[in-house]
Amino acid sequence: MRTKLIGVVKSDGNPKTRRVDVERLVQHTKYRKIVRGRTVCYVHDEDNTSKIGDTVEIVECRPRSKTKRWELVRVVKSVSDVASQIKRDEKDSGIATDAEIAGASGGAPAVEASTSDAE
Repeated sequence: MRTKLIGVVKSDGNPKTRRVDVERLVQHTKYRKIVRGRTVCYVHDEDNTSKIGDTVEIVECRPRSKTKRWELVRVVKSVSDVASQIKRDEKDSGIATDAEIAGASGGAPAVEASTSDAE
């Protein structure tokens, strides 16, 4: 049985290769504190379908290079889906984005001029 993991794409600099971080929580043996750890996996992405920030499912495979031991199964959540959802939510809720604020004020911050004379 092949091991399946779910992680986040952190780098897509090389063609057909992705760096995926798999987060895990482990209890420290001596101090009993919950410690956050991560495993870095280099993944083969044949069609270059994943982008930085995507949540992906990966599976163990034969060694493809010195470091690559994983294959991409599917993109669980695309970062473009999340970004479009955030934009949609901002429009629905009436929250102005930074670009809208800068555009409304002409790109320069508004400064009030005082006309009081101190003589």
